[in-house]
Amino acid sequence: MKNIYFLSDAHLGSLAIPHKRTQERRLVRFLDDIKNKAEAIYLLGDMFDFWDEYRYVVPKGFTRFLGKLSEITDSGVEVHFFIGNHDIWTYGYLEEECGVILHRNPITVELHGKVFYLAHGDGLGDPDPKFQFLRCVFHNRSCQRLLNFFHPWYGVQLGLKWARHSRMKRVDGKETPFLGEDKEYLVRYSKEYIEQHTDIDYFLYGHRHIMLDLKLNHNARMLILGDWIRLFSYAVFDGEHLFLEQYIEGDTKL
Repeated sequence: MKNIYFLSDAHLGSLAIPHKRTQERRLVRFLDDIKNKAEAIYLLGDMFDFWDEYRYVVPKGFTRFLGKLSEITDSGVEVHFFIGNHDIWTYGYLEEECGVILHRNPITVELHGKVFYLAHGDGLGDPDPKFQFLRCVFHNRSCQRLLNFFHPWYGVQLGLKWARHSRMKRVDGKETPFLGEDKEYLVRYSKEYIEQHTDIDYFLYGHRHIMLDLKLNHNARMLILGDWIRLFSYAVFDGEHLFLEQYIEGDTKL
């Protein structure tokens, strides 16, 4: 049986990440390593630091990553692409040119008898009113059309600089460590959700940039996938067990 892989938060193209080309190559090598072992690959959001499609223009770069996605989908492997809060603005290019299956909202899917709740994680229980307001603006179709009235150079530069500012606000550029079950809003959201949806076996999220494998009750686990900036982490489901791992090049156990 082949494996199912889950990863998120590469933030390709980020102005706050040094050696961007090296980072992209590492991600592509990982995808190349797993392509013949994968039944499906789920990318749970923020694979780009900023992505905005115009009718005849897409952001410059990412050719290695986009080419590898196309190669994998051409071979018959499903690649599921979830929008995050940094790559909302996709309107068909990734599906038509790269063959991915796009998801704009959380989904529940059964995989080999186990029920997975999959989402990027932004907006799920987040109490920050400023973030919730910005999220509503960014998801609003009228606001999206307004952004595309600008020349692509201005739109992309604005998006990349906004994303860089957001990342640089973190203390020393580091992510906030795990705050505990009572303070992590994704944990609270999952516990509330499972009260009404008792069939869920696994909750998988990106967004938080930490690695977390937490047992919610006697049946359900919740995983936060980390990122592909510092941790180079992913989850793999072999049909029976789900593991949270970090990519070491040359690892034959992927």
